[in-house]
Amino acid sequence: MVPIERLEQITQRFEFLEAQMAQGDGDIAVLAKEYSDLRPVVEQIAAYRRLLSDIEEAEEMLGDPDMKALAEEELPELRAALPDAEHALQLSLLPKDAADARPAILEIRPGTGGDEAALFAGDLLRMYQRYAEARGWKVEILDEQITELGGVKEVVAHIKGENVFARMKYESGVHRVQRVPTTESGGRVHTSAATVAVLPEAEDVDIHIEPNDIRIDTMRSSGAGGQHVNTTDSAVRITHLPTGVVVTSSEKSQHRNREIAMQVLKTRLYDLERQRIDSERAANRAGQVGSGDRSERIRTYNFPQGRMSDHRINLTLYKLDQVMQGDLDEIIDALTADAQASALAEMQV
Repeated sequence: MVPIERLEQITQRFEFLEAQMAQGDGDIAVLAKEYSDLRPVVEQIAAYRRLLSDIEEAEEMLGDPDMKALAEEELPELRAALPDAEHALQLSLLPKDAADARPAILEIRPGTGGDEAALFAGDLLRMYQRYAEARGWKVEILDEQITELGGVKEVVAHIKGENVFARMKYESGVHRVQRVPTTESGGRVHTSAATVAVLPEAEDVDIHIEPNDIRIDTMRSSGAGGQHVNTTDSAVRITHLPTGVVVTSSEKSQHRNREIAMQVLKTRLYDLERQRIDSERAANRAGQVGSGDRSERIRTYNFPQGRMSDHRINLTLYKLDQVMQGDLDEIIDALTADAQASALAEMQV
């Protein structure tokens, strides 16, 4: 269990921050952020201590003939609640990913499978849009390239809301689909894939880009038709020369395209830096949930069997229709619990 001294240190730090804020000392914004982060931890500590105190009082009551019967009735229930209280406290003490509360950039691209892969990429986009809608998040399509059959060549979306990255970060990887394509006349099941990348949105303080490190090109926007298509150089492509990262945006406004492309570029560079740090910190945990390996096959969607399998945690659900309609909470909750269990195991080594 967590040492009592550490719990006391956390509580004292929380009380110190509370006093500093009340007096108006220091940087209030910084103090408030730490205070807010510590509050749920301190609440778990208080609940754990109350439970320990209740158990101690009940045990003392065993020596009182008048209270013994009541104590014998209460003690089993109190002791049974202790493991859950300890687990909740340990979870609250796990290191927090500073990016969890941030909005996210979602990128989906077809992999192997040609037209069917592009159609599946579009299905994944709609799945995430429905999930976002159910959680009250806002999805803005920043860049989208559509195939002639209505599939997705590439899509970049901005998702804003509460704890977006915390919920979406385990979606990064290769998503495989097994189904009969609409273009297949023989009824044969084909396998194709699409890649998903979920990146925490970068803030201005995270990444500084030197003007000399980027090249900005303008080009003709392409679309599904219309009198304004291919008439102006409104699309923007930005190349980050040191890393070779290239981003594009093809909205109607060139000024808006520059803003979008720069934001996506900062987010990708921020993600690269996070991956570098994570790799250095935990090079021996390549198989961990949430490793962010974009080449890892993480999930299979089998339409003939109505089955969704997440290979990282051996989770299989026979409710593919609901999953494709955005019912992802059961999957994401299981992935989150598995990641927390791994982190707890490391903490106790």
